Amino acid sequence: MEYDSRVTKVGRILRVTALDELPQLINILKGEMSFVGPRPLPYKIEGEESSRYKTIDEVPGYELRSQVRPGLTGIAQVYAPKNIDRRNKFRYDNLYVKKLSLWLDLKLLFLSLRITFRGRWESRGRKV
Repeated sequence: MEYDSRVTKVGRILRVTALDELPQLINILKGEMSFVGPRPLPYKIEGEESSRYKTIDEVPGYELRSQVRPGLTGIAQVYAPKNIDRRNKFRYDNLYVKKLSLWLDLKLLFLSLRITFRGRWESRGRKV
């Protein structure tokens, strides 16, 4: 939900500025994640998609997507709408896997910083 009553004012500020992602830096330093790549996903699927898929590896595109280390930001986070379904999110993630390059990583890092400074991560509309 865009305006969740359970989120405090401080929590909302942390979310809008993406500061709630800082603990993932530990995972990056440990080598479990990278700065750029598909976001890590839970194995179990919940919500309306659970009627189509029991586990995440049943979603078309998961196999290719799982070949790269998960990241803090990626194509899906920068370009896709926030409420996109997993199958379409995997299409973005697989595009990243196919086009993997240092230039693409630098571009996605720059755009992610731009979105962060503009406070647009939680926006339902266009982020960039």
